[in-house]
Amino acid sequence: MKLLYSNILPIGTEDNQQTITDCFEEQLSKSDRIEIAVGYVSRASLDELDSLVEKYHIRNICLNIGMYYIEGMPEGSYHAALKLNKKWIADGIGEVRIIRTFKYHGKVYCFYKSGEPFAAIMGSANLGVLKMEASNRRQYELSSLTTEADECKEISEHVLRLKMPNCSANIGDITDMPLIFEKNTALSGIELVTEVPPSNVEFYKRCMTYASFLLPLKVPAYDERHIDDKKHYTKSNVNVCYAAPRNKRKSRDWYETQLTVAKEITHIEGYPEKNVPFFVVTDDGYWFKAHTTSDGNKQFSAVGDELIMGRWLKGRLAAAGLVAPVNDTQKDTDRLGMITKEMLQEYGCENLYLKKTGQTALDEDGTALDVWMLSFKPKDQEGDDE
Repeated sequence: MKLLYSNILPIGTEDNQQTITDCFEEQLSKSDRIEIAVGYVSRASLDELDSLVEKYHIRNICLNIGMYYIEGMPEGSYHAALKLNKKWIADGIGEVRIIRTFKYHGKVYCFYKSGEPFAAIMGSANLGVLKMEASNRRQYELSSLTTEADECKEISEHVLRLKMPNCSANIGDITDMPLIFEKNTALSGIELVTEVPPSNVEFYKRCMTYASFLLPLKVPAYDERHIDDKKHYTKSNVNVCYAAPRNKRKSRDWYETQLTVAKEITHIEGYPEKNVPFFVVTDDGYWFKAHTTSDGNKQFSAVGDELIMGRWLKGRLAAAGLVAPVNDTQKDTDRLGMITKEMLQEYGCENLYLKKTGQTALDEDGTALDVWMLSFKPKDQEGDDE
């Protein structure tokens, strides 16, 4: 047995010692297959694992994740794991499984060559050890490496038992995975936006619905993201940031968003009146002023800052790990930052839900404005009965 360490000061590692990460990569480089069972993962560690699997041409891999089915899984990690599972299945090399029958807190990495386990790492290190982040930078882990044949075989049998159907399932087959929604920080500290406590959000959720509207989000499919025919929403609506810039020297901000509502909806009795401001409270705890504008009352936007609605909507998708904010939309030639139908489907929501609460609040000048609730969550996660 060989001890492995985290490379954290002031303890660090001495010249004759090896870090867990370096040992993992060394053993992986000798392998054609790996079986992993851990309690927790992170988005960054999943990306790093995928990169290493490609680098060393691993032919078979299974990642078993043990704690989330009972505790709940952060949505960003969930979507990253789901994406990785789809990729591995499509490539014919493996899968991601979720342990369901109990909370598994083990941390085991078993390496194989030509069908035989030849090395295994055990200890305190979850998958996050593969990629240091702010959350684990000062977290010390201790593990051990064994190359003893009988021990490797025993560890291999242990991990393989975790893959049995009565213990775990492929993450893509699990329909009741409890998710922990991650905070959208894109609106934090933004002028004209206020954060409200969960108790306020719950109050407005419980308010009687005086009028409600589903607002479809108009976006292209992934394979349509380069079709600029004005019919596939590649340069309008949610993705207006990919339209020609107003200034040739400055790209449109990725958060710039237009919510264009069809006249079939705007003409329904009770829809917000044109140019009459109202307050919006969002299902994730933000408060700002909004209005409807333009011909036919078709534009639904925040008052005073055209980026607020995009920061709220796209920020949610980014927090869920479904898209990465783009610094320069003109340089995003492959349009990987474009919001697509597939992203919305994976998020579980393709519409915004706008509800008039029947409540009012005073504006800065003392005017009483209506309060509407704006939601962007899968209906089974919404928590109310509308």
